[in-house]
Amino acid sequence: MSCCCNCAQASADALLKNGIDVSLLQPTLDKYAGVEGSLITILQAAQELYGYLPVELLNYIALKTGNKPAKVLGVATFYAQFRLEPVGKYLIMLCQGTACHVNGSEGIEAAISEYLNIKDGETTPDGLFTLNNVACLGCCSLSPVMMINGETYGSLTPAKVKEVLASLQAKEAEAK
Repeated sequence: MSCCCNCAQASADALLKNGIDVSLLQPTLDKYAGVEGSLITILQAAQELYGYLPVELLNYIALKTGNKPAKVLGVATFYAQFRLEPVGKYLIMLCQGTACHVNGSEGIEAAISEYLNIKDGETTPDGLFTLNNVACLGCCSLSPVMMINGETYGSLTPAKVKEVLASLQAKEAEAK
């Protein structure tokens, strides 16, 4: 069931004004058109393209896939992999699994929070860093561990975390 009015185009135009070109998602929408159970795959592709899933984009996906907006929003909010807000240039995923917890992940989180002045789920005002606690990164032998944009940092101490963050900040300052 697709919308018979210009809803999808109006939604696409509104998204484009916010820097989201939905034409980039069209090949994925075409590939999975009518494929039962493909909503998660479509959402993953959209997040890969845009970095996050704004509510307007979820509504657009609902229109294009024939799903109710509530269903699309429900899927996007149910799974922790999906983000409804933009994230910083550096996404810090801090493991809170059992091994990391036992080995001091709370102290690591406190060091990150103190250094960047953000809490779990927040982004620094300059848009550089986002902190996300995750259930497990699967690197228990390196605990406590965090990943920043896919790079793993293990056997962390509060001092080591601050060095890593300072290094990334210095890298950004040099790039300016």
